[in-house]
Amino acid sequence: MSEPLLSVTGLSRAFGAVRAVDDVSFTLPEGGSLGIVGGSGSGKTTTARIVVGLERADEGEVRLRGRVRPARARGRAERLARAREVQMVFHDPCLSLDPRTTVDLMLRETLRLHFPDRDPAPRVRELLDQVGLGTRAAGALPKALSGGQRQRVAIARALAVEPAVLVLDEAVAALDVSVQAQTLNLLADIREQTPVGYLFITHDLGVVRCVTDEVLVMRHGRVVEAGATARVLAAPHHPYTRLLLDSVPRPGWNPARIAAARQELSFPQATPTQEA
Repeated sequence: MSEPLLSVTGLSRAFGAVRAVDDVSFTLPEGGSLGIVGGSGSGKTTTARIVVGLERADEGEVRLRGRVRPARARGRAERLARAREVQMVFHDPCLSLDPRTTVDLMLRETLRLHFPDRDPAPRVRELLDQVGLGTRAAGALPKALSGGQRQRVAIARALAVEPAVLVLDEAVAALDVSVQAQTLNLLADIREQTPVGYLFITHDLGVVRCVTDEVLVMRHGRVVEAGATARVLAAPHHPYTRLLLDSVPRPGWNPARIAAARQELSFPQATPTQEA
């Protein structure tokens, strides 16, 4: 079997007495798409930040194509090379885009930083076409764009460095439903056109269903269930996974029943043996 694109083994990270990530392991194949789902405080975003290099793990390692990614890069050249391996798209593009910089200049600066010997103009046009914006958006400031357009700019900027892995942290959570669908279709198209691997961090099982091959379910820092997305969503094994699925509003949905199930999962009733 070939080496996985991304291999994460035994990641752990504690903040004081809280173990935000507790012995998390997974692999992502070349061109694959893996979803990490869970509620607030599950550890999914901390896991993503460790993979990207924004957080340091207390234990465990991250390998890209078999090579260990060091906790810190030394020197400018190593930092740039590290950034070209894994890129992250955040949930709110307004926080990641410079409000004073046009789309064209933003992409040109990224390209000049990473590929100083290349003419950036053709690649800028290619990137804008790739994310469905076209050259009309090139001269615009972020405030002149819609939320969906801003997120497309953020995706274009991440793709500009030709990453092996693209981490998307709730990347469509702040978008309207129709714009979410457009963005997810865009990501599916990009996946067909490039060998990039996707790591989706989300609480939205609809996103997972649409765009991932495999899924990890996290709770309290640990992986409680993992497997093929279709299998996990159709026949979940863990009570927490079933709770997440039952929490999705649909005809006949009963919020009171879901709240009671969540309470029981958090504080299970003692069995007679436990009481004794």
